[in-house]
Amino acid sequence: MASHPPGPCCAAGRAFEGEPTGRMIKIGRNIDAYLAEAPESKARKGCGVLYLPDVRGIWQNSKLMADGFAASGYTTLIPDLFDGDSLPADRTTETTIIDWINHGVPGKHPHIAEFVDPIVVAGVEAMRAMGIAKIAAAGYCFGAKASLQRTSTDYVVRHYKSGIDAGFIAHPSLVQEHELQAITGPLSIAAAENDNIFPAEMRHTSEDILVKTGQRYQINLYGGVEHGFAVRRNVDVPVETFARDQAFRQAVAWFDEWLS
Repeated sequence: MASHPPGPCCAAGRAFEGEPTGRMIKIGRNIDAYLAEAPESKARKGCGVLYLPDVRGIWQNSKLMADGFAASGYTTLIPDLFDGDSLPADRTTETTIIDWINHGVPGKHPHIAEFVDPIVVAGVEAMRAMGIAKIAAAGYCFGAKASLQRTSTDYVVRHYKSGIDAGFIAHPSLVQEHELQAITGPLSIAAAENDNIFPAEMRHTSEDILVKTGQRYQINLYGGVEHGFAVRRNVDVPVETFARDQAFRQAVAWFDEWLS
């Protein structure tokens, strides 16, 4: 495995300050999604970002991140990967998180590929219906796996693959080595120095795999921060604020390069 399953650190952190400016819409078969549209004066025509969130799903921080991508010129869509069942606040031990992934909560389905992939596909199809021909995937923690699965031979994911031109992932979880080996396009990774989910040995293994793929790639390591830093910084800790902001700029620079 190139990264471990999510753990308690995946749900920790603070909410960002600010008022989201996007709006909730419905995509596919009545799936919730958050849409942040790029201003006309800055919009990169025909280009957009599919934001694949961590276990918190669509919430304050992911909305503001999407707004940031939109302000950078990329209309951004966050599909609700968890179909109304983002990780409950009282289920943040490693055992309960894994149980939530594999079984969901009573009355809800599991959060495994069989159920997540069609939601990702609906996101891509919704963006293409908006006239967005070039799409980058930005995957955080749980969402990183969905970003990489665009290269699977599964029918559903093949539709997803066809709509993705570049990938960015931050502090990934649940990624299998074969998924990383199968990438067919440029990939940028933002990694934390202190990360039990994506530790140094797995990062080094990932580097070896990426070299062998022959694809363009980038791995930036941010010192002094932990898993989740790219989406849940502590504004009172300068190193966390710097790393989060730089990881965001890393993603935008990558999209500027590969969606142009």
